[in-house]
Amino acid sequence: MRTHPDDPITFRPRRHAVEIATRADDVRAAQALRYRVFGEEMGARLHSRVDGLDADEIDDHCDHLLVRDLATGAVVACTRLLSDTAAARLGHFYSEGEFRLDGVLGLPGRFLEIGRTCVDPVQRGGVVLGMLWNGLAEYVYRHRFDYLMGCASIPPGPSGFAVDAVYRQIRPEQFGPAHLAVSPRRPVPPGRRCIRDESGIPPLLQAYLRLGCWVCGEPFWDEDFNVMDVFILLDLSRLQARYERRFMGTRTETEHGILPALV
Repeated sequence: MRTHPDDPITFRPRRHAVEIATRADDVRAAQALRYRVFGEEMGARLHSRVDGLDADEIDDHCDHLLVRDLATGAVVACTRLLSDTAAARLGHFYSEGEFRLDGVLGLPGRFLEIGRTCVDPVQRGGVVLGMLWNGLAEYVYRHRFDYLMGCASIPPGPSGFAVDAVYRQIRPEQFGPAHLAVSPRRPVPPGRRCIRDESGIPPLLQAYLRLGCWVCGEPFWDEDFNVMDVFILLDLSRLQARYERRFMGTRTETEHGILPALV
């Protein structure tokens, strides 16, 4: 705190940096974090190519967005980004394995799919997740995507999946229009549904909804992860000016991190 006009101005050093992985070791660090969160913490059945990593063939076609702890060098948050051009080379988006997306993919414009988002348990909170969103927005802005899409997971409560109860918490304007409704390839089975909501809307889905994402259609039951996934879609033209100023116009946290990527 300055006490006199002539006192030197000091800045608190940043604790985190956001970046696109440029080395194989950085990708493996993200895959190791995903393994700890999804495999060990959540108990998901991961069909990985390498023990101790959450790694699949889709990773090879993605850019990997990381948040790094500058004090330790550790990757503490990550998400993978699959562009429409990369998905064309791969042959599909990840979401197409869970949902029929005919209406969505018929929209004109560029698509970016976000997936496998996770944060280290010891660093969960607004700061790290905010850094990840800042980096994502910068990436979207630089590469001129029109739509952001992906799957957001909702774990079951002790009694099962409260599909109807959870959906009642989502405001009407947060559902996408009928012509963009997707259909799940594996709906939540009747025997796995319950009435009482014991889990609520997870923080990551809440963050998507605050950003302006739509929930489109009924959920998919992911048996391997024991979650129900909802398909989310963000028409980037719907971002209000306050979000553009906050995420796309603010470069203080991202200007030293994100590097241009080939998509």
